[in-house]
Amino acid sequence: MTPTRVAVIGGGRNCEHDVSLASAAAVAEGLEQAGYDAVRLTIDPAGVWRDREDRPIGLAAAVQVLLSCAVAFPVLHGPHGEDGTLAALCDLADVPCVGSPLGAGALAMDKWATKLVAGALGIATAPGRLLTGTDADSYTFTHPVVVKPVAAGSSHGVTLVREAAGLGPALDAAFALDDRILVEDLMTGREIDVAVLSRPDGSRVVAPALEIMIPVGEIFDHAAKYGGSADFRIPAPLDEADRKDLEQAAVSMYDALGCAGVARIDFFLTERGPVLNEVNTMPGFTAQSQVPRMFAATGMSFAVLLDLLVRDALPA
Repeated sequence: MTPTRVAVIGGGRNCEHDVSLASAAAVAEGLEQAGYDAVRLTIDPAGVWRDREDRPIGLAAAVQVLLSCAVAFPVLHGPHGEDGTLAALCDLADVPCVGSPLGAGALAMDKWATKLVAGALGIATAPGRLLTGTDADSYTFTHPVVVKPVAAGSSHGVTLVREAAGLGPALDAAFALDDRILVEDLMTGREIDVAVLSRPDGSRVVAPALEIMIPVGEIFDHAAKYGGSADFRIPAPLDEADRKDLEQAAVSMYDALGCAGVARIDFFLTERGPVLNEVNTMPGFTAQSQVPRMFAATGMSFAVLLDLLVRDALPA
């Protein structure tokens, strides 16, 4: 039988380009191990589409490649990809797509909108304030805060500010990536990630939760994520009540945002219960990334997880 062709798209025109390349390479290799024909496409930092030989082909030719495949598997993190952009392109081209649709990607990428959805569901978030270039000067530092762009990932532009002198540089770093930023209270609690996977029958599969071991008073920033020092505990040691609360909150956010495929919902587990941090509709996707490791704890290999995502995206 001819192997099913899957277009694996990586790269992207944003600060997460290199992270996406690593995820896309791992996905393509994993799909090939599962018996698929992985057709590699890359979007370079300038936004130019390139084929598997790294030749520039442009958008029109890239769409023709997508049309030659049974399904597309976008593995882009951040703006111009994870925010629903590629899902919309695939939808317009009538190519089945792994992962969340446009609306879910756009909402989840917007951390301010995500907070509003969580609030409507009764799910706690860190107290915070939205700032733009026109009102940032009105913000006065009074206590430790975390400054972050509204729409970025991999903790780019995220700064823990402990003293007033650090606020200006933190705002500058965040505004370099987005024209809207969040200033949130520093949360004290355990960092717990929950992965949710939807199936065609409407059921939701929740993987064992993962705990990120972070020293008290610190944050899981870009250096911690990609510097090789990240310490994950899977499954996270949770009592039954906390586990149920986290899973219920994760599934509620997944459904309210309209997610599909797999998504990672990140929480702080505080003395008062779960506090939502953010939702990732296309989390890191190498075999050593959080989500694949969470499903591996159930006995599901990386290749099997990828196969499941592709088969679920194909038309019935």
